Amino acid sequence: EVQLMESGGGLVQAGGSLRLSCAASGFTFDEYAIGWFRQAPGKEREGVSCINNSDGSTYYASAVKGRFTISSDNAKNTVYLEMNSLKPEDTAVYYCAALPARYSDSYDRYGGDYWGQGTQVTVSS
Repeated sequence: EVQLMESGGGLVQAGGSLRLSCAASGFTFDEYAIGWFRQAPGKEREGVSCINNSDGSTYYASAVKGRFTISSDNAKNTVYLEMNSLKPEDTAVYYCAALPARYSDSYDRYGGDYWGQGTQVTVSS
């Protein structure tokens, strides 16, 4: 059974940091990419970042580039999203998703084959 479980969300003041984790199981980790997506109330889901676990390539949305860092521990089947300099507009439910590695460079359009349940990130001003 495929499982993706996010953790690490919470409430933080603007300018603060959080680290999200996505623990994966039930599939061959290094054949997939893991993407982070977010959805704020009343807004469409958007891609935030993605890492190709096959070759380590990383991708970021322009809104988070320079502030967020995605990384992967293939030994633990876990992907991390380090979020720094958080802004109120980063407030959303954050989801991780698994998608075939060959689609990692278009993760924002592809979405994911498997999804986690989401974790809330709230940034206060």
